[in-house]
Amino acid sequence: MRYDYDVIIVGGGPAGTTCALYAARYDLNILLVDKKTFPRDKICGDAISGKSLVYLRELGLLPRLERAPQIRVDSVIFSAPNGTQIRVPFTPPNTNRKSYGYVCRREVFDHILFQAAKEKVETREGFAVDDLLVENGRVYGIAGVDARGQRQQFTAKVVVGADGYSSIVRRKLGLYEIDSRHWVIATRAYYRGVKNLTDAIEIHFVKDILPGYFWIFPLDNGLANVGLGMLHSKLKKRKINLRKAHIAATESPYFRERFQDAELIGDIHGWNLPMGSKRRTVHGDGFILLGDAAGLVDPFSGEGISNAMSSGKIAAGVLAEVCRGEEFSAARLQTYADRLWAELGPELKTSYRLQLVGRFQPLLNLVVDRAAAYQEVRDWISAMMAGVASRDELTSIRTYFRLLFQPG
Repeated sequence: MRYDYDVIIVGGGPAGTTCALYAARYDLNILLVDKKTFPRDKICGDAISGKSLVYLRELGLLPRLERAPQIRVDSVIFSAPNGTQIRVPFTPPNTNRKSYGYVCRREVFDHILFQAAKEKVETREGFAVDDLLVENGRVYGIAGVDARGQRQQFTAKVVVGADGYSSIVRRKLGLYEIDSRHWVIATRAYYRGVKNLTDAIEIHFVKDILPGYFWIFPLDNGLANVGLGMLHSKLKKRKINLRKAHIAATESPYFRERFQDAELIGDIHGWNLPMGSKRRTVHGDGFILLGDAAGLVDPFSGEGISNAMSSGKIAAGVLAEVCRGEEFSAARLQTYADRLWAELGPELKTSYRLQLVGRFQPLLNLVVDRAAAYQEVRDWISAMMAGVASRDELTSIRTYFRLLFQPG
């Protein structure tokens, strides 16, 4: 059959725009749609890791980010339930290139990416996809309502679902599920006037919300992104109201003084994070899934932007190969899943191990205490965050045993 496009991408966030920008380099005919009109807010921690900067540099977009309202951060502060606190730089020792990240509101960051995509591919804002075109089990297009309220449909060789945790693409394919063991519920709020903000992001493992954490990320114009996240399974078991837990954390003895004169801007919002600790279906006949729609959120940090962008780049390379031919089956698109898990699998596995550590308060206290006492442990954490630790180290149980019990 004749198709309107080579590829239709549903979702204009980091995953979808990254895929569109890289795919445009292969001269593919692309349609990128999003149900919202940009700029638009997206509930998130707003942290952009060093791995994300790799893709921004390759796409020539880092200068745009640097000109936008944001804060550049160079380290992370961890605190354990027992109160021990450490600050770990993003730049590991004996490396020539300084590592850093940014905290940028998604309303700003996603707008940068979407505008860049508009320069390269066809886009439709305000287009709400509500169905997929399927024939003999193969997806070949989308249907929905445009910004004027008119119903339209478009066909493509491959449909890419990059439309977040509640992905309509995933739902229409019958693949949507909430596995409480691999699903985090989080809050996010903006505050002005939080005391003692630095050029570090803060992750605090608060006793009452383990396994989970409370974060404070500095933002532009004196703002801070503040939130907490917790496993859905533990949330249900302990019948915790996450909004009340968020407020209680800001009023706890550990944080009360810092939030004493802070002003809540807007409301406390909640959202869902499908963790990459579980491998979900990410492709099939005529479709692939990216980012949160594929469940690629880091199980330990809760960060999803870098893995979303990584999946977008990987998908673009596969689409360039697949769209040259006439075969768009699940077997042909298996290459995407193979490359995705080869790239992200080791990191996700390591992060899941760290999340498991975080479920046990004594072990979490031990890890932070050891990091506070030994430079070697802090250096390894820094190397892991910067992506310079080898995959063998990341996946070896000997590494963790040595760091926890033998340094010094």
